[in-house]
Amino acid sequence: MKKTRRKFTSAFKAKVALAAIQERQTLQELAVKYEVHPNQIGQWKKEFLENAEKAFSDGKPEENTLAKENEELYRQIGELHAQNTWLKKKVL
Repeated sequence: MKKTRRKFTSAFKAKVALAAIQERQTLQELAVKYEVHPNQIGQWKKEFLENAEKAFSDGKPEENTLAKENEELYRQIGELHAQNTWLKKKVL
């Protein structure tokens, strides 16, 4: 019988990661409690700690990088449009 892949919400992952960070229980005890493999809990804990600084950021740096990326993409579209127009003229 095939098992379906479980998907966990970000709230659940954060809850488990915080429990792992508090270290009141071992990873094995948490794994039994939340029915998740201990390696998965360790991975969520590591990811949570790596991204903890984003909790206090105002979000503007990400918006700024998106705006720059959009500008670059529009520039590339303009170049491709100009090249396409030039090639059409050369073929005809």
